[in-house]
Amino acid sequence: MLWFLIILAVIAFVLIGMYNSLVRLRVRVNSAWADIDVQLKRRWELIPNLVETVKGSAGHERETLQQVIEARNRAMGAQSPGEAAAAEEVLTGSLGRLFALSEAYPQLRAAEAFTGLQGSLDEIEEAVQNARRYYNAVVRDYNTKTRVFPTNLLARLSGHRPREFFTLDDERQREGPQVSFS
Repeated sequence: MLWFLIILAVIAFVLIGMYNSLVRLRVRVNSAWADIDVQLKRRWELIPNLVETVKGSAGHERETLQQVIEARNRAMGAQSPGEAAAAEEVLTGSLGRLFALSEAYPQLRAAEAFTGLQGSLDEIEEAVQNARRYYNAVVRDYNTKTRVFPTNLLARLSGHRPREFFTLDDERQREGPQVSFS
């Protein structure tokens, strides 16, 4: 009888440990996604200032400015990592076209506000990339834990489902927007 209780206690401690590790990883995934969300919001908040700056020097480029605004709005409305990745891909392409305007408008390239905003966006892009890398690493660990035996059995019973990676399909997006001061 004593051995039975000892074995039962060991099994209970192992199950508790497995469950707690799943919960810790899920919390880390949620926290990592929140970090990405913060960086993306910083990026989205910068875009209206960038558009206004460009309007002052290249205001007749309405189509490009409108594309940036629409892409920003779609990115802000994304609900899942997959939707966010697709929307951010479009937004980065639009920003690339916006920055290309600085080649056609030297007065825009010379504007201190524009170059400051470009520098800020570059910093944010790096922060987004770092947050995305961390998020994907945590998701990898969490998904692995939810799929390996015997933790997968407990994960299924307790509602722990694999999470979606924040991946980019467009090679241009992988490199970030190209900013040129020449």
